[in-house]
Amino acid sequence: MKSSRKSLSKTRSLAFDEVIQGDCYDVVATWADECIDLIYLDPPFLTQKRHRSTNRDRSRTFAFDDLWKSHHDYAKFIYERIESLHRVLKRTGSLFFHCDRNAIHIARAVLDDIFGVENFRSEIIWTYRRWANSKNGLLSSHQNILYYSKSDHYTFHQIYTDYSPATNVDQILQQRARDAQGKSIYRRGGDGKVVSNGVKKGVPLGDVWDIPYLNPKAQERVGYPTQKPVLLLERIVELSTNPGDVVLDPFCGSGTTLVAAVLSDRRFIGIDISEEACELSRSRLESPSKTESALVQAGRDTYANADLSLLQSLAGCDYVPVQRNRGIDAIINMSQLNSIVLVRIQRLGEALSETIRAIVQASKGKNAAMLLVVQTHDHGEERTERKLPQSVRVVEATSYAIKKVLQKL
Repeated sequence: MKSSRKSLSKTRSLAFDEVIQGDCYDVVATWADECIDLIYLDPPFLTQKRHRSTNRDRSRTFAFDDLWKSHHDYAKFIYERIESLHRVLKRTGSLFFHCDRNAIHIARAVLDDIFGVENFRSEIIWTYRRWANSKNGLLSSHQNILYYSKSDHYTFHQIYTDYSPATNVDQILQQRARDAQGKSIYRRGGDGKVVSNGVKKGVPLGDVWDIPYLNPKAQERVGYPTQKPVLLLERIVELSTNPGDVVLDPFCGSGTTLVAAVLSDRRFIGIDISEEACELSRSRLESPSKTESALVQAGRDTYANADLSLLQSLAGCDYVPVQRNRGIDAIINMSQLNSIVLVRIQRLGEALSETIRAIVQASKGKNAAMLLVVQTHDHGEERTERKLPQSVRVVEATSYAIKKVLQKL
């Protein structure tokens, strides 16, 4: 598949740290060969939809069409632009093509043809969790980023991540050897001591990236329909460029790639056919910032703070543990009433009245059919049904009920 459009004369002087309005095919056609270090593109995804959204204060609306007559038309559009982008990419450069299941088969074929299969480096899976309407099928929770280099001699900086909680770090800090039977053993020096394996950096970054999707209240969110998190683009920039390198985003949209380049001390060029997108990108670059993610910094497991020992009181019930809410421990679904029951379990040393106050406060606005308090012990106060709020019911934990029976004996 070859482009039918003719290249323009390469007379345009390349200006860095600039946002250019226009079709990237026409803009790039005027540039000299091999002048860009990294290209990241997030083109239309072949969704066959018109994308539209507004910013937080509803003062601006952003929209673009992702409508195509056929897959062939989309493939031709992508091929022409990838071909021109390949020309301006340096021999040491890389290209990252962002897409999803709608277009990945087309993008992979186009990129293999232009860059060569031998220069395919990785298919990165960007995975995230977000609410979505239920449908008859699996929930889509990832997008794809195809990573190609222009040659075998490309810029790459290894990034290391934490070891898995299941990894025995003590063992990997020690060198291994094989005994006479070929069995793996610890290597020992002449003094009989185990030989250290040296400094451990962690686990090299894999091709599945768990980076949160931008939530509606994120500081960096500007309301653009397909806005990506700066954290995602920072990782790509860090992997494949050096400080001072030139980063190009030919479909720059809301300008996230450009912001990531500035924050990483790289130069940038952004191109977009939409005047509104270019204006938005320029405005973000006046004060580039990113939203810090506690999830990325601390790990997703740190959010799993439900007290499993307390939840043993609910064994046998069909419940959902509640994370990140100090007043509610679990939700029990009442499908027959199309409603829910919220549960809080009494803590050790906590008065029953404190437990009740906590769940009543936390349940405001939740529209639950009932608030269920599980009593686990006495705390020097008596409970009567007349003192309870109308929505609250108190039940005794099995262990507490057994202790009461034994005390009577």
